[in-house]
Amino acid sequence: MTSKKKTETILTTTGRRKEWTHGIVNPPVYRASTCLFDTYAEYRERVADPAARHLFYGRKGTPTQWSLEDAVTELEKGAGTMLFPSGVAAITAAILSLVRAGDHILITDSAYDPTRSFANGILKMMGVETTYYDPMIGAGVEALFKENTRLVFTESPGSLTFEVQDLPAIIGAAKARSIAVITDNTWATPLFLNPIALGADISINAATKYLGGHSDVMMGTATANEQTFTKLRRTAYGLGQTVSADDAALVLRGIRTLGVRLKTHEENALKVAAWLKEHPLVDQVLHPAFEECPGHAIWERDFAGSTGLFSIVLKTGTYEDTAHIVDDMELFKMGFSWGGYESLILPSDPTGARSVSNWSAPGPLLRLHIGLEDADDLIADLEAGLARYASHLGL
Repeated sequence: MTSKKKTETILTTTGRRKEWTHGIVNPPVYRASTCLFDTYAEYRERVADPAARHLFYGRKGTPTQWSLEDAVTELEKGAGTMLFPSGVAAITAAILSLVRAGDHILITDSAYDPTRSFANGILKMMGVETTYYDPMIGAGVEALFKENTRLVFTESPGSLTFEVQDLPAIIGAAKARSIAVITDNTWATPLFLNPIALGADISINAATKYLGGHSDVMMGTATANEQTFTKLRRTAYGLGQTVSADDAALVLRGIRTLGVRLKTHEENALKVAAWLKEHPLVDQVLHPAFEECPGHAIWERDFAGSTGLFSIVLKTGTYEDTAHIVDDMELFKMGFSWGGYESLILPSDPTGARSVSNWSAPGPLLRLHIGLEDADDLIADLEAGLARYASHLGL
């Protein structure tokens, strides 16, 4: 057997240390608050190093949480992973681990809206200045650096509008000035992109999405490189961030099938997106695997695949008009989040979440998550919805 395991093998075997499974296939679910010490010497030893992987207190983890941390660390090719109760919690803790009052940071203009809200709210109150940058700026981000710039926050592809950032160029420019880089890697997952291998300091996943995969758990992960992990861990502990053993077990279970699920998400999404591209009511398909998506060439160069989330822009109508599409869908349902086995549709206006450039489109934007249903059934559902839209508009 070769020393370098394939992804499918890693997904099956990772996070299954014998000392934690005790001969069982899956790590047991250790629900714990108080952990007992057999002797005073053991008590003193563990108090001296509470970050070590031994039972200390439930908030510091048990073999259930440690198994998931190991799994994500291996997939992300990092030095260590911390778990958080949501993706937003992972984002905010990762940023807080690298900045302090008086610092300046850069955030992509296409970032997840709660990331922007955190920067404009809590970080601003802390005395941290934020500049938003064009997601397609690449190495040009260097022109925005100040003497007190400490961090560049990237998200590729971007939320709602799916711009694919030139991460190697941005990371190269940042590293030349000893500036840290965080990447929100939720869309691609570690299977299709490894930001840490590209030089990023922290890679974040909303495990609520594809890692969990079943729309029944909230969690975030932040994986750091060797130089940054101690700072991340210290901040997570200081903020009291933790997750339950039950939730950790659910995400660990989801990881086992991540590879086969992503293959179906990808195949279904590409088929549905190709059909939508030819529809007379669709102006644009914002899917990184399609040439018209900003940064498509970068996606081809850096990513190993695509997932099930993308957007379409309609040629005409208003957001109020989209009710005639979404209200009577049979398979596509409206709801926040994505990455589960079910298909979702959500009218989403990017206008209020941009500050560097204005969003301009002939009609409303619809964000689609393509699930594990049959692609032809999904297309039929969309076809019926677009026909209702056309009838409403008198087209």
